[in-house]
Amino acid sequence: MTQRIDYMKQSPELFKKFVDFSLALKQSAIEESIRDLVDIRASQINGCAFCVDMHVKEATMHGEGALRLHHVATWRESNLFNERERAALEWTEILTKNPADGVSDSVYDHVRAHLSEKELSDLTFLVMSINAWNRINVGFRLVPGAYDKAFGVDKSGL
Repeated sequence: MTQRIDYMKQSPELFKKFVDFSLALKQSAIEESIRDLVDIRASQINGCAFCVDMHVKEATMHGEGALRLHHVATWRESNLFNERERAALEWTEILTKNPADGVSDSVYDHVRAHLSEKELSDLTFLVMSINAWNRINVGFRLVPGAYDKAFGVDKSGL
């Protein structure tokens, strides 16, 4: 599969602003390990091979274990994730799938039981960000690994 256009070159000012927004999320109330899981899970749901590849490499660089990375797709059945991680993954899935009937009170209440208001707000911005990245990268068919060096994930050893 061939990349379509280079949106980074075509819209450099917008790309930079969106990168800045994404980098600001690193200062959010959501810890790095959960940010990694969220990025991977949303990317899996959206079928974004570029982002799955990049975020698995980032998570590896952040010390995430291989088995947990393999279990992200099946987190509901896995015993490798704690309740806070499960809540974040549940929120990620519901907002990524964006069901016609919205987010139920039961899902909201379950997630809210594990995250503060600030954390839930920050997590929502994180989910928004990765979904937007997924959509642009799927639309323009970014090739997995094509920007590893530019994004610093070439150091992952993968």
